[in-house]
Amino acid sequence: MNTSLRPSCLLLTGSAIALTLALSGCGKKKVEEAPKVTASIACQAAGDDCKRFTLLHTNDHHGRFWQGSRGEYGMAARKTILDQIRKEVTEQGGETLLLSGGDINTGVPESDLQDAEPDFIGMNHLGYDAMAVGNHEFDNPSTVMDKQRGWSKFPWLSANIYRQVDGEWQRYFEPYKLFEVQGLKLAVVGLTTEHTAEIGNPEFVEDLKFTSPQTEAKDILAELEQKHQPDLVFGLTHMGHYENGRHGSNAPGDVALAKSLKPGQIQAIIGGHSQLPVCMEGDTGEYVEDWGRDEPCKPDRKNGTWIMQAYEWGKFVGRADFEYYGGELHLANYELVPVNAETKFGSYYPPHMLTPKDKETLELLRPYQRNGQQKLREQIGVAKADFIGKRKVVRYQATPLGMMIAHAQTQLPVPADFGIMNSGGIRATIKKGPIRYRDVLKVQPFSNSVTVTEMNGAELKKYLSRVALKTRGSGGFAHFSGIKMTVDCKAKDVDIRAVGDKPFKLTDKYRFTLPSYNAAGGNKYPKLKEKARDTGFIDADMLYQFIKKHETLDPINYDRAKDVRYINSRSSDGCGS
Repeated sequence: MNTSLRPSCLLLTGSAIALTLALSGCGKKKVEEAPKVTASIACQAAGDDCKRFTLLHTNDHHGRFWQGSRGEYGMAARKTILDQIRKEVTEQGGETLLLSGGDINTGVPESDLQDAEPDFIGMNHLGYDAMAVGNHEFDNPSTVMDKQRGWSKFPWLSANIYRQVDGEWQRYFEPYKLFEVQGLKLAVVGLTTEHTAEIGNPEFVEDLKFTSPQTEAKDILAELEQKHQPDLVFGLTHMGHYENGRHGSNAPGDVALAKSLKPGQIQAIIGGHSQLPVCMEGDTGEYVEDWGRDEPCKPDRKNGTWIMQAYEWGKFVGRADFEYYGGELHLANYELVPVNAETKFGSYYPPHMLTPKDKETLELLRPYQRNGQQKLREQIGVAKADFIGKRKVVRYQATPLGMMIAHAQTQLPVPADFGIMNSGGIRATIKKGPIRYRDVLKVQPFSNSVTVTEMNGAELKKYLSRVALKTRGSGGFAHFSGIKMTVDCKAKDVDIRAVGDKPFKLTDKYRFTLPSYNAAGGNKYPKLKEKARDTGFIDADMLYQFIKKHETLDPINYDRAKDVRYINSRSSDGCGS
C-alpha cells in the first residue's frame, strides 16, 4: 500500500472509537475524535423509558492472545478498544456485555503448548461475560477442558451438549445465563454446532451427545418463559452463518435457527464457527463482496432476528448498540471495530498507526508468550535427509515435503481421503537432523487453516481438471497425497485411477483437504464457498503433530510423484514449461 496516501488516517477517523493518535504523524495533524454514538431521536423522545445497552462480541479466537509479528490483533490492543467503548457507553448512561462465540482453542503454538491458559486468563482480564462452547474446545481431553473452565471467570454456554451421569443424559454446560442490564432481564442462550460429533476428536466426543440446536432452542425458550420471563433473549452460538441458510455440507447454522423460530423470538444471534465478517448486501441475504473495514457493516436479519459475527482471531470487535423503548428492541448502531486489522487492500496499519496496546494486559500475557517461545525450541522429530522446500524446486515438481504436508493435513479426527497442497504455501527446507517446532513454522508461516470438502466423483473430476493443471513455476502448482491420476495438459482433463486404495468411481463420494487460502480462490483455484468446511486446524500445527507422532522421517517414504502422471506437456513433472 502507498502509505504516502495515508488511507489509514481516514479509516481511523471513521471509527466510533475515539483513539487519540497524535503521535501517529498522520499528515502531521491530530486525528480528530470520532463522533460518539448518541441516542436516536425516538429514544430521546421516550426519555427515561428508553434503555440503552451495547453488546460487544468476538469469536473464533484460536489462540491469538499475543499480537502478530507486524503488531496486528492481540488482546492488549483489544483491551484498549474495549475500554474506550465501555467508557463512552457508561458516560452516556448505558451498560455493556462482552460475549464470545467460542473456539478459543487451537491455532497458535504458544497457546496450544500451554493448553490456552493465556487466552482464558486474558479473557478474564478483558472482562468477558459469557462464551459459547465451540467445537475446538473438544480438541483436548476432558481433563484439559475442566482445567480451562476452572480458569474461566465467565460461564461456558451450550444447551445442546449432553453427557451421561449415572445412566442419565444431562447437559454438560449451562444452557443459558441471565443478566440484568438497565433494569431489563436479558437471557443469553448458548448453542453449539451438532457437527461437533463428526468433526471433533472422536476420542474426546464419543461419550457426548450433540442434539439439534433448533430443537433445543425451542425447549429452552419455553423454559425461560415459564421460569424467568426475560424481557429479551439473545443467542450466543458456535454454528456458523451461511448466506440465506445455504449451509452445504455444514450443519444448519444461525440463519436456519432464526427461521425455525417464531418471528423475533430471539432478538439477536451472536455467532461464530464460519469465521466471517457477517456484513450483508442490503436485504439480499448475500455477503458484501470483499467487505473492508472502511465501509459500514450491516448484520444479517432473518425472521425478525439480527445475526452477527465478527470474523476471527480478534481482528475486529463487534459492537451492537441497542435501544429498548415502547416494548421493542431497536438496533441503533452496528459496526466491526478493527483491532489493528487488515484493510481490504491486504495490508496492515503502518507501525506508527497501530492502536496502542494496554500495558497491564501486555505485562499479564508476556510471561506466557516467553514460555511459549521457549517451547518452540522443542525437538519434535528427526529428518533422515533434507526435505527440500526451495521455491525453484517445489514449484516445478512434486516433492516429498509437499506430499508429506498434503498427507499430514488429511489426518483430521475423521481422516480425509486425499490432500492437496499448493506449492506457494511451502516456504523452507526441513534439513537433515533434529526437527524443531520453529522449523515447521518456517515451512508454513501463513497460518492457513485446513478445509475439508466432500464431492462426488463427477464433481471431483471437474474440480481437479482445473487444479491439477496449474502450471509449473506458479504458486498454485499442486502437490497431492492419496490420489492416483493422469493429467492431460493438452486436453485439460484428468483421468483419476484411484483414491486411497480404492478404484475411482464417478458416483462415490470423496473428502479432501485443502488450505483455506486456496478454498477461498487463492492461486486462482475454483472458489469452494460453502462446500469447504473450515476445520479450524492450522496447517503448521497439523504438520507439527504429524512429525511429533512419527518421530523419524525419511523423504523416501513420501516420494509418491509417480502417483500423478502428466502427459502432453514439455515436462513429465507438470503442465507448462
